[in-house]
Amino acid sequence: MNALTKTAECRTRSRKVHTGRRGPQGCVVWVIDGNGERKPLNPRRALRNHSPTGFEWGYGGSGPAQLALAILAEHLGDDHAALNLYQAFKWACIAQIRGSNWSLSSEDIDNCLARLSEQQEAGQPFPDPFPF
Repeated sequence: MNALTKTAECRTRSRKVHTGRRGPQGCVVWVIDGNGERKPLNPRRALRNHSPTGFEWGYGGSGPAQLALAILAEHLGDDHAALNLYQAFKWACIAQIRGSNWSLSSEDIDNCLARLSEQQEAGQPFPDPFPF
């Protein structure tokens, strides 16, 4: 049982890949399912609207917050859990992405959430958003 998401870690879910690309027209993020079908990631602004201008990554601002929330809401299928976890996930994962192109598998996301859960269970604070 994952203490952060309150779900069984080995629950059956189709394996997906989230992939992003930054170009002249902005950032685009896709979800590719196990069958290779690709669809744009829903920004989930109805849950929380951090960034009306879209997704971003590589730092800790509003665009990365929107991306973290959207990825977790889609990945977990649980809006409440996504709202509780997305800021920590943003700092631990999304802010760490470097470059214009990236991909995160379901396994990558699960691994990041497991690390965050272990930190919480050990009484360690989530990553410091302002380490300077």
